Amino acid sequence: MAGTRQTRVTLRAVAQAAGVSTSTASLAFSGKGPVAQETVGRVLAAAQRLGYAGPDPLASSLRQGRSGVVGVVVEGRLLHAFRDPFAVSVLDGLSQVLDEIPAGMLLIAQSAGSPERVLPHLSASALDAVAFLLCGPRENPAVDHLAARGIPMLADGSPADPRVVNLGVDNRGASAAVSRYLQGLGHRRVAHLLMPLGPEGTTGPVTPSQLDAAVFLDSRDRALGFRDVFGKHQLMVQTSLPDVEQGATAARLLLDHGGERPTAIVAQSDLLAMGVVRAAGDLGLRVPQDLSVTGFDGVELPWFPGVLTTMDQHGEAKGRRLGALLRELLEGRRPADEEQGTDLRVGTTTAAVR
Repeated sequence: MAGTRQTRVTLRAVAQAAGVSTSTASLAFSGKGPVAQETVGRVLAAAQRLGYAGPDPLASSLRQGRSGVVGVVVEGRLLHAFRDPFAVSVLDGLSQVLDEIPAGMLLIAQSAGSPERVLPHLSASALDAVAFLLCGPRENPAVDHLAARGIPMLADGSPADPRVVNLGVDNRGASAAVSRYLQGLGHRRVAHLLMPLGPEGTTGPVTPSQLDAAVFLDSRDRALGFRDVFGKHQLMVQTSLPDVEQGATAARLLLDHGGERPTAIVAQSDLLAMGVVRAAGDLGLRVPQDLSVTGFDGVELPWFPGVLTTMDQHGEAKGRRLGALLRELLEGRRPADEEQGTDLRVGTTTAAVR
């Protein structure tokens, strides 16, 4: 049945299937012993047939229970995750529950452009469970590898796979809600500032084909929610990174293009929204008198003198709920997928159209 934890295939089972001793099978995998190539080929073929991913680096501890380690796969560089206060709040909430279990957290960065490069790192790690966090791709090559090893998996929306328990967010509905709020304030010329739609995303205008081919579901769904309210003809620009600097660069494309500027910008993250505020100030525009700005996440911004209007995802609570679901997985249960609630938080960066 989809999502059921599979029985771990042992080296002994592989050896029996190949007609060799367990020690010979071990040498065949290590490549360091005097084993004939024909025998090596037979052992590897048996391993592939049985779905054996290789010798477990902490087999002795696993025989007694658990390794005590949960892998947390983060898309892109860890540097970017640690600069994002929402990402930090989710990780903090998750770590609180892992401390209670108790279990350690192993952070694993997965390259956006070459996601398969994470597989050797996963193969070399003894993990009780794996969590995919922070806006990864809809499909992930690590899922097949981990499923073959019988390792339970959890995600916060992506990858979308029946073998992965997901705690998602109604990104489309939440984006539509903040868009309707601006519409209620009388805004009609509204632009949308997107997080990257895929690993090769560059800062610039978004075409319909790019939206249709989006790899990152959060970005796509928030754009669709915006479009549900304001239609297909409003300006949309994506960024190469969801940070303040790229938000400011993209905002200038929307505000300083020589045409009729938008009266409001819906940004897909709070950091992007802060980039919009910075760009508006550089261009002599006042927020919210000349330009309304909204974000998405609900993070603390102590260095910002105002209060950002945003869709609050409750990052720490989300992290703790992810931890609770992980606890169920570690206890051998399969929890159902869930949806994290969001709340519109009205601040000082939005106002009625003048």
